[in-house]
Amino acid sequence: MKHKRVALLGSTGSIGKQALDVISANPHLRVCALAAGGNAALLAEQARRFEPEYVAIADESRQAELRDELPKQTRLLAGHNAMTELVRLARADVVLSGVVGSAGLEPTLAAIECGSTLAIANKETLVVGGAIVMPAARKAGVAIMPVDSEHSAIFQCLQGHRREEVARVVITASGGALRDWTEDNASNACVEDALNHPTWAMGRKITIDSATMMNKALEIIEAHWLFDLPAERIGVVQHPQSIVHSYVEFHDGSVIAQMGMPDMTTPIAYALSWPQRFNRSIAPLDLATVGSLTFQRPQARFQRAVNLGFEVIRRGAHAGAVLNGANDEAVQAFINGSIRLGGIVELVEDILCKSPWGESVTLESLAAAEEWAKEQVRQTLGESSGLSAKPNPELRI
Repeated sequence: MKHKRVALLGSTGSIGKQALDVISANPHLRVCALAAGGNAALLAEQARRFEPEYVAIADESRQAELRDELPKQTRLLAGHNAMTELVRLARADVVLSGVVGSAGLEPTLAAIECGSTLAIANKETLVVGGAIVMPAARKAGVAIMPVDSEHSAIFQCLQGHRREEVARVVITASGGALRDWTEDNASNACVEDALNHPTWAMGRKITIDSATMMNKALEIIEAHWLFDLPAERIGVVQHPQSIVHSYVEFHDGSVIAQMGMPDMTTPIAYALSWPQRFNRSIAPLDLATVGSLTFQRPQARFQRAVNLGFEVIRRGAHAGAVLNGANDEAVQAFINGSIRLGGIVELVEDILCKSPWGESVTLESLAAAEEWAKEQVRQTLGESSGLSAKPNPELRI
């Protein structure tokens, strides 16, 4: 196996750090570029360890302190467009995008232009820009490898099968940190409680999304774009053990599932090794020790968030950008103490319902729609407090 040059976007985040663990354990992978938002100290430490050709930091104010800490041969880029420039300069075999939010969209398109394989751990890139990213990837003949455990599972289950053979794909959901709480208690949970996930170790944003089930809305939209499936061929079930990461139902009645321990290094390694698989020194899944696996339909209080994912697919155009912008801002408001956890989904739903954005999609219009949604959240929270939790019947499926 020849060496693969890897450009890692979001190297200081949860996915980025785990990806570097995978890379350091495999001699066939070499880091050629690292990019981060603002954690200059950790980025410098990573650069000294992996000696990449390029390093990028989005926060220009950290440029001076970072420059003196880098290896002499490493070129530093800084500013809003630094990640995109880094991708174009590095010409990596694989670009792994682990940045949070829609900041990964333009670097993703740059990677497609360069012909790099894309390993996407960033849901928002496809949620917001799937209508642009997927046609561009198909036209360029670029492979997109999902890093989310659920979509990696579906991808693996589909190997050797045609899309026409698939009845539907089913995404599993742990139910998050508050799945065993009453609805009233969960609605008023504090940030620390929402972050206390029972099976996964993830970043703050995605862990809070898991507590509201908004992560499943995002994953439904991502599955729609990755696998070219309509809403009615995508399902969700709760599976608290997080062992079955997703499964695929075929028209002949067969069901193929992908299983593994709840450990993000496995889908990361698969995305970086594809179309082969690395030998890894990890303990195998022991189903006898696990004992039993349970599944159920999403709890009623979670169905509202799940429905938003299907609604975005039906609306198309700018709906994903509006949903993502509203959710990002609402989650940040929850972290800051400006909204209850139980108010997040209601607020996102209301903003999606009043979205004025039309059908013609460009990068600029997507960015504007996302910013509009964020501003709607800020205005709403400035005008009211204590959002309730009555669902909008228009979004029921």
